[in-house]
Amino acid sequence: MSIVSAVMVPHPPMIIPEVGKGTEAMIQITIDAYEKASQFVAATKPDTVIVASPHNVLYTDYFNISDGEHAVGSLEAFDADDVRLEVDYDTELIAEFCRLADRDKVDAGLLGQRGEYRNLDHATLIPLYFLRKNYTDFKVVRIGLSGLPYSDHYRVGMLLKEASENTGRRVAFIGSGDLSHKLSPFGPYGFADEGPYYDEQIMDVMGDASFGKLLDFDPVFCEKAAECGHRSFIIMAGALDRTSVTPEKLSYQDVTGVGYGVCTYTINDPDETRNFLDQWSVKKAAELSEKKKNEDSYVKLARKTIETYVRTGQKIPVPEDLPSEMTDRKAGVFVSLHKEGQLRGCIGTIKGLRDSVAREIIENAISSSTRDTRFHAVQADELDKLEYSVDVLSPAEQVHSLAELDVKKYGVIVTKGAQSGLLLPNLDGVDTPMEQIKIAKRKAGIPVSDNNIKVYRFEVVRHF
Repeated sequence: MSIVSAVMVPHPPMIIPEVGKGTEAMIQITIDAYEKASQFVAATKPDTVIVASPHNVLYTDYFNISDGEHAVGSLEAFDADDVRLEVDYDTELIAEFCRLADRDKVDAGLLGQRGEYRNLDHATLIPLYFLRKNYTDFKVVRIGLSGLPYSDHYRVGMLLKEASENTGRRVAFIGSGDLSHKLSPFGPYGFADEGPYYDEQIMDVMGDASFGKLLDFDPVFCEKAAECGHRSFIIMAGALDRTSVTPEKLSYQDVTGVGYGVCTYTINDPDETRNFLDQWSVKKAAELSEKKKNEDSYVKLARKTIETYVRTGQKIPVPEDLPSEMTDRKAGVFVSLHKEGQLRGCIGTIKGLRDSVAREIIENAISSSTRDTRFHAVQADELDKLEYSVDVLSPAEQVHSLAELDVKKYGVIVTKGAQSGLLLPNLDGVDTPMEQIKIAKRKAGIPVSDNNIKVYRFEVVRHF
């Protein structure tokens, strides 16, 4: 067997009466839809329920499957410790998933579990609380999200489907996730223009099961919208790869400043045309190929440096056919790598440390691809998916007021003694000079409240 039903549900703690204490009436439409979705899953009589949870342990570079044979959880953190749940994990399905992840070199499995996350999180507990009202004869698989690209989340879903088939399980898939948390200036998270736009788009996509579009959402846009469940929904989409489904949009509400959506998916026959990751990969490869044709000498040098170093371990010499502006002057340079819209590495120098911009690019390109401690080193199978930018910095000049800064035009350097932090200009999500300075302080290890600092600005010529 394989996936027999799937649902998209939110997880607001207030939806549970012991937590809401009457305020849950505000989202009665969501409660009614939740009850219907739970009855829908129960009717398919799954052996196992897989929950993709945003509140399970999360790593930037790994998908964690909860380990052990059993787990318990409560809503004690929400002053409702009487709401408790105990589940048995499907250890056979989990072991098969781990085997498949190892086979395909997908960074997922049991290695990441931490003690404080062994108990069921509320994004898992709440959907199971509703389901248990209607059906109890099932085991559970709980998987967390990661900071890896959307395509990796889809791939994890595909492996969960394959593991379900290999173990003969009837599986219901729950994509647990609230929508935007930025829907109202009076809500707990405030308002952003991206919030309602995200909710409108995601409900259209999930409401008609056009799952391929999930991969096209800009991660920066999603971050600005403060969404919760997008990656959960992508994992679910991967579990439904090459499968015809009948979607039903049961509800959408926005009354607390957070969006709540409920959809169900009836499983039909196999459908090879719904191979959304394959289609998306072909499209992205074509886009990247076209972009490579238009790269200038700066970006071409960064790309050649990294591709050579990753494949051979050799540092290239400075090419002889570069323009003089790259060989006859010195300047600070940052080399940035992105993969599927997400940062994959960025390292640079504030001022020129080598004898030319070209040499600066070569050295910093190698560092950004292999020595950025936020990421593991770039692998050869990633090279065709990388996008590059090279920023050449002007000499820094000290400023004495915020009025002298412009987030679009100037980057900033904040110093205190030997501590220094740099932030490039024109970054997504950084909208004011004050935000620039706060981030640069954090990068320097300077307390945000400490104003005994020096601030410098610099301009950048960015090459794509």
